[in-house]
Amino acid sequence: MMKTRPPFVSTPYIDLFVMQANPASLSRQRAFQRFALVPIVLAAVLAAGCNKDNKEGGKATQAAARVNGDEITVHQINMVLERQPNIRPEQAEDASRQILEGLIDQELAVQKATEQKLDRDPQVVQMLEASRRAILARAYLDRAAQSAVGAPSADDVKKYFAEHPALFSNRRIYMLQDFTIQGDKAQIDALMPKLQATKTPAAFAETLKASGLKFNVNQVTQPAESLPLNLVDKFNNIQDGEGLYQPLNGGLKVILVAASKSQPIDEGQAKPLIERFLTESRRQEFIQKETRNMRKDAKVEYLGKFADKAPDAASAPAPAPVPASAASGGLDANALNKGLSGLK
Repeated sequence: MMKTRPPFVSTPYIDLFVMQANPASLSRQRAFQRFALVPIVLAAVLAAGCNKDNKEGGKATQAAARVNGDEITVHQINMVLERQPNIRPEQAEDASRQILEGLIDQELAVQKATEQKLDRDPQVVQMLEASRRAILARAYLDRAAQSAVGAPSADDVKKYFAEHPALFSNRRIYMLQDFTIQGDKAQIDALMPKLQATKTPAAFAETLKASGLKFNVNQVTQPAESLPLNLVDKFNNIQDGEGLYQPLNGGLKVILVAASKSQPIDEGQAKPLIERFLTESRRQEFIQKETRNMRKDAKVEYLGKFADKAPDAASAPAPAPVPASAASGGLDANALNKGLSGLK
C-alpha cells in the first residue's frame, strides 16, 4: 500500500499554463504521484492480528464477526485496509475496527438485497458482470507487467536524478499568487508589459491597482513536486516577483511567484522515490504495448452503427481518455495536485 501525499490546496488556475498533454506523459505524472511516496508497511501489524487464535470451541478461526450467521473474515478487513491512504501502523488496529463496522453494515444491506432477489435483477447482473470483467482484465495486465518489468538500474536512477534538478537538487517550495484580471483586449495588451516589467510582488500589486482594472487574487504554497510535471522546469526558471502570464477571453491570468524557499533532496533521499516511479512508468508502458499487441493479434469486427467509422485495423488502440481541459492545453482541477508527491 502506498501512502498518498499530504493534501495541498487545489490550484485550478495553474491549468491555464499547462501545455498540450499526451496520454504517456499523463500516465507518468499519475504514476509518480502514486508511487513516489514512502510506503507504510502494515504487514507486521496485520500478521499479528491474523495469527491471534480467535478460539471458538477450541478451534482457531479467521472470522471477525457473524451477521445473521454469515461470517466477515479478517481477510476481508485486511483487503480494505490495504487500500486505505494515510494510515500509519499505529492506527491499523483502530482502522480495522472501523472497517469491520462498515463491512457489517454492508453485509446487512447485501442480505436485504438478496432477500429481495436484487442479485437477479438484469441491471444489477450487468453491473456485476462489468465489474468482474474489469477486475479480470486488470489482473491479467498487472501480473503480466509484474513479470516483464525489472527493477531500474543504479545508472537509470542517477540519470533521472541528474535530468530533473527542479525536483531534486534545485527543489523549491513556492508561495504562489493567482491573479484573475478583468479587462478587454486593448486594456490587457497595455497592462501586461507593465506587469511583466515589475520585479517584486509589491511593485506588481501597485501596478495592477494603478490600472484600475478589477481583479481577484488567491494564494497557495506548494512544493515543486505538487505542480504538473510540464510546469516544474518553468517555475524553476522563474525568480521571486516574476510569474507566468496567460491572456484570457475578457481578461488575464497571472501566476506570480511571491516567494520561494530552496529545499533540495539529495540523491540518497530521491533513490527509492525514483526507483518506484521508473518501475511504474515502465509498467504502464508495458501495459500499453501489451494492449496494442493483443489487439493486433485479435480479430475485431465493428458492427451496426460502429462499423461506419471503424478505425483502421492496423492502427493502435485509442489511448485512455484525457480530460477535455488537458486536450485543449490545460489540466482538470484534480490533475493539478498529481505531481511528484511525497518528496520532503
